[in-house]
Amino acid sequence: MRVRRAKRRTQAERTEETRTRVLDAAVEVLRKKGYAHFRTADVAKAAGVSRGAQLHHFRTKEKLVYATMEHVFHNVLETSCSRALAIKKGDDLLEKVIDDAREFFFSTAFFISLDIATSINSKRFREQLMDMVRNARLPAEQAWRQALIAHGMPKQTADDVLWLTLGLVRGLAVRMLWQNEPARFDRLLGLWRRIIEDYIGKTR
Repeated sequence: MRVRRAKRRTQAERTEETRTRVLDAAVEVLRKKGYAHFRTADVAKAAGVSRGAQLHHFRTKEKLVYATMEHVFHNVLETSCSRALAIKKGDDLLEKVIDDAREFFFSTAFFISLDIATSINSKRFREQLMDMVRNARLPAEQAWRQALIAHGMPKQTADDVLWLTLGLVRGLAVRMLWQNEPARFDRLLGLWRRIIEDYIGKTR
């Protein structure tokens, strides 16, 4: 019986796999220890790679942190845009907008970015990171805006609903840092939904 050999990975595939392992490990280190206690040596250990392998991909702590944020926000952007594009007739638009906002603002990506933004001393690096986050998040918000408009919501109403919903959910997420009450959050978001429905009804 002829045994089929597993296809050998290319050098590019092995390189990309190592890079992804380092980035995933960096996410976990940032999540557990925060930026103030973030050490690249901890990332190499968590990823199961040598310090040399890590430094081959990311020469400095700044480069590693920046690439890590690109990594997580790229995934978030793809997920949000896919959801917005998948909206079809009969779907509960408000529920989907609120759910997507909640998943993002209550996510590891958001809390890591919040921690980094408030911990970095370098104004230059902070601005670079915030530019990247902005460029990664705004297309997702635009995708939801277009979805609302495509399903019959006036442009100004869509803008108002989206801005206010994102602001509310973001505020609740920050509140969770010192007062995590999921049941209260659910109730408030339900109340917000009823307020939005009333507002939309008056604009039609």
